[in-house]
Amino acid sequence: MTEREPPVWVLADPRAGTAAQALGIAERLGVPFRTVPLEWGALGWLRWLWPSLGGLTPAARAAFRPPWPRLAISAGRRSAPVALWLGRRGVRTVHCMRPSLGDGRFDLLVLGRHDDPPDRPNILPILGATHRLSPARLAAAREEWKVLAELPAPRVALLVGGKVRAEGMEPAIAARFGRRLAGFAGSVLATTSRRTGAPAAEALAQSLQAVPHRLFRWGDAGPNPYHGFLAWADAVVVTGDSVSMLSEALATPGPVFIADPGGLGPRQRVLHESLYAAGQARPLDRAPEPFARSPLDETGRVAAEIRARGLLACSSQDPAVRGWAEV
Repeated sequence: MTEREPPVWVLADPRAGTAAQALGIAERLGVPFRTVPLEWGALGWLRWLWPSLGGLTPAARAAFRPPWPRLAISAGRRSAPVALWLGRRGVRTVHCMRPSLGDGRFDLLVLGRHDDPPDRPNILPILGATHRLSPARLAAAREEWKVLAELPAPRVALLVGGKVRAEGMEPAIAARFGRRLAGFAGSVLATTSRRTGAPAAEALAQSLQAVPHRLFRWGDAGPNPYHGFLAWADAVVVTGDSVSMLSEALATPGPVFIADPGGLGPRQRVLHESLYAAGQARPLDRAPEPFARSPLDETGRVAAEIRARGLLACSSQDPAVRGWAEV
């Protein structure tokens, strides 16, 4: 009998940035996987302290039936009880970010160093967060967006985020970043995010008028050049509020600078300091000097660790694989 079910399930949180952490790991494993969307119901806001599907809608719960996979990959507090529900059925579990219940219940727990993870055998500390921007995706984006090579060097990518719980970035702050880059970049490849807001995006556009640039605003029609910007950037500037964009910027080979938009929390500050200490980033000043660094591939390292720990290994006696293993 051939496999009827992919060996890996990805429990995909509705938040794209959270889901990307789990999806990025699955994509690097090189085996088939199934994405299982998690839709939170009326009880999804509860802090479940035991393995349970109780936070899901009935429709989402219906996807959880055998045959079970070998491995489930999840991310985010709310998905942790769901992953451990599968763990009770023999499925191995890899989880990203702090869970809502015991750290020791997961086969592998991937935590950012900025979250001060304890020293335990099942915990793998990483810099930043895992993501989907692999070396292969960067290479493909460089080919797809080779038109960007026509812009003058140095090409500086500017990734603008915004506060997680606020009505967009202050336009004056966005304009300040644009003017600062216009002072030293040959050209600017700028993109805003869902949290930036239209007023800040417009202020950024005005600040870039004096320098060759390409600006992609959140919601613009047409293909999103975000990966192309990173692939062709000689340097990357990221606002320090976005862990995901900062982690993706670190996948590039050029210098990475962190721009302070103000209002950052202690956790974000600790992340920045950890990257400075590792030589992976520097704070943005008025005339940033280039520096040498190697691309950071923490997602690939997590995938390698999963294989090294045998979390994809198949056993005909394992109840997690009886429904799909060859017999």
